[in-house]
Formats: sequence, C-alpha cells, structure tokens
Amino acid sequence: MRIDVITIFPPLLAGAFEHSIIKRARDGGIVDIQIHDLREYTDDRHRTVDDSPYGGGAGMVMKPEPWFRAVESLRPQGNPGHVVLLTPQGRRLEQRLVQEMAAEERLIILCGRYEGVDERIREHLVDDEVSIGDYILSGGEPAAAVLVDAVVRLQPGALGSSHSVVEESFSDGLLEYPQYTRPPEFRGWRVPEILLSGDHGAVERWRREQQIERTRTRRPDLLLTGDDVSETTS
Repeated sequence: MRIDVITIFPPLLAGAFEHSIIKRARDGGIVDIQIHDLREYTDDRHRTVDDSPYGGGAGMVMKPEPWFRAVESLRPQGNPGHVVLLTPQGRRLEQRLVQEMAAEERLIILCGRYEGVDERIREHLVDDEVSIGDYILSGGEPAAAVLVDAVVRLQPGALGSSHSVVEESFSDGLLEYPQYTRPPEFRGWRVPEILLSGDHGAVERWRREQQIERTRTRRPDLLLTGDDVSETTS
C-alpha cells in the first residue's frame, strides 16, 4: 500500500511514522509512506498557502492552487489514489471506515490548517472527507497520524499475529475483553480462575460475555439490539 501525506508541517508526522508497527511495516515493504511539504508547491517567494476569506471573517483559508499542484504532481506515478481531506465535516472515523480505507491501494491524505480549505478543493479534488472526532485540533496532522496508524495495522503482515486484528476492540463492533498476564496474583488481586483453567472453550465463552457486558456498560451506543446481542451469546 502507498500512503502520501501532504502537510505544511512535515516534521510533525515524520517522527510518528518512524516507530513501532508503522516502522516495521515500512521496513518490511508492506507500506510505503511519503510525506510532502505543501509549501513546495507554491509559486511565490513567500511560499504562501493561505489568504483571507472572501466575504470577510476571522482567520485564513488555505488556497486551492498549492493543493491541486501537489496532488496532480503525485498522480502521474501510476495509481491515482483515493484523496482524503481530514476535516471536522467528514465522516466519523470508525473501524468500518478504517477497513474501507485499508482496502485502497493508495491514499493521498490532505492535512488542512487555519479556518479550513477553499471549497473548490472539496468539490473538485477530494474523494472523501474524514473526521476523527467531534473536537477541535490545530490542524490535520494529528488526525493523519491516527488514520495512518489505524490503516497500516490492517495491512497483511503488519502485525505479528493475524488474530490480533480480529480480537481488538471495535473489530466486531464490541469492546475488547479484559486482558491479564503474570503474575496470577498481584497485591491480593487474582486473575479470574477461568483464564487459568486450560479450558479453551470456557475461556472463549467468558471473553465473549465480557466483551458484551463491557460494551453494554461503557459504550451502549455500539450495541445493535437486544436480540442481536442474545444471538451473539447463544
């Protein structure tokens, strides 16, 4: 998979992609991630990427020319890619959307700043708009780090175990079950006996019950209907 990220602050993302699972995936040739400086696609000596909004108002708006030049310069490399603008107005980033993005051969991610981007970018350049949550960030770079991390870990071979992806929170619409490791007792708190029993069937049933109960308690919005849950536990 190829991922291109366009930003006016490349250093904000460079470090995020040089560690842990993303680094291993890059080193192993599973994913190719390139970061591009939007200012390299300006045509004035001040490298201007923003201007005041027509009609007045606070803040600055990102100009269309650099964005179009940047994306168009990347597309002749073969796969045109799926262009994603990170914006509070986009689709909420949930696991189903991550899976959709992970299935793309190439993503071109645009990190907005200031008061947003010229509307012509949305209308004529972007294929998709994504939001990582209902809160305000200074720019799209933190959101890009989140999106890339979520997408890369779904690439075949990115994780050490294929089961890791299946068993994580949200992979099946439920939160993950409680996890324990050695020692079996710590400060008087014991690991549930079922996990020490060696009965794999009982462990799987316990974990599923814990998933449903934890989701019901902490994120009831993730549950479908009572009938759906009862069928899952049967």
